[in-house]
Amino acid sequence: MLSDFTKTELDKVNKLLKNGSKSFYAASFLLPKHIRNPAKALYSFCRVADDEIDQSSDPCIALKGLQDRLDKIYAFENIDNIEDRALASVVSNFAIPRSVLDALLEGFTWDANGKFYQDLSDVIDYSVRVAGTVGVMMSLIMGKREPDVLARASDLGVAMQLSNIARDVGEDARAGRIYLPLSWFEEMDLDHEKWLKNPKFNSKISAMVERLLNTAEKLYERSMHGIHELPNDCQIGINAARTLYREIGRTLLKQGLDSVNHRAFVTKQRKIKLLLKVMLQSKLSLRSSPYKKYHALEEAEFLIDQVDINPLLPSALNPLYARKVSSFERNVVWVIDLFEELEKREQNQNLPTLNRAS
Repeated sequence: MLSDFTKTELDKVNKLLKNGSKSFYAASFLLPKHIRNPAKALYSFCRVADDEIDQSSDPCIALKGLQDRLDKIYAFENIDNIEDRALASVVSNFAIPRSVLDALLEGFTWDANGKFYQDLSDVIDYSVRVAGTVGVMMSLIMGKREPDVLARASDLGVAMQLSNIARDVGEDARAGRIYLPLSWFEEMDLDHEKWLKNPKFNSKISAMVERLLNTAEKLYERSMHGIHELPNDCQIGINAARTLYREIGRTLLKQGLDSVNHRAFVTKQRKIKLLLKVMLQSKLSLRSSPYKKYHALEEAEFLIDQVDINPLLPSALNPLYARKVSSFERNVVWVIDLFEELEKREQNQNLPTLNRAS
């Protein structure tokens, strides 16, 4: 269990995070220890899983190995691996369905296999797996299991991933990847294979980037209605993540939607201003607009359907991982993990698979 880890084991997790994501490592110190460790545990497994699939000569074999590890985790067997033991504690204490982690691994495998996406629904399907899953898992850690809240958490993850895709069109193309829907290229009478060999910014690419940002914007708006339903001490943090990632699209607009020759960059000064603005907002201001209930994205329904709204926590039946979980720990700020799952590409700019979130 996380609270029973030796200093050596915790140092190993910290080293993994520090080498893989300096921003997450630094941000984790803003959380109390009993919240920090579950967030680190979940992120460290995601990081290891992503790397194993990414660096494998056969992603399918790597996926099978990770699925075998999940089998042991969910069977509550004795586990030697530090990342797996940490994840076992998290999934037990917070009743995270196996299907959510399987979906995340599937998204990593799609990337490693160089999958392209025919239409917008396919792009959203991918985004649900690599980012929507993280939103759902962190919502569960906060103790929020209602389908409508989970749907909005997934919306926010997908919106962030779409922002990343829009931001990195040129970077991805130079790595041999396209995340824009191929059907949009067809509509624009633009051969995606020829364009990929010599990616140039033009009015057709501009129109596609704008179209993707418009989709993200709708999801950012929807996600706000989920933030209203979060525990009070989590609302400002989640809104901060939403605000910062939304700014990527606005920065893109200011630079003429050219994400082929330029990478939209939100300056540190601008981030500080945005965070201060969010922090100064009263909790009542988060509820200023009328509440609206939206259906979950069709592509995300399979995730939400697997979550039992009133589960019997496995830890109640498995003393191997049982421990008392405070209400505060259930309200862990999932923004950190979601934010980093989307920013991971910033630490891996030179890898061929650049469009995964953290």
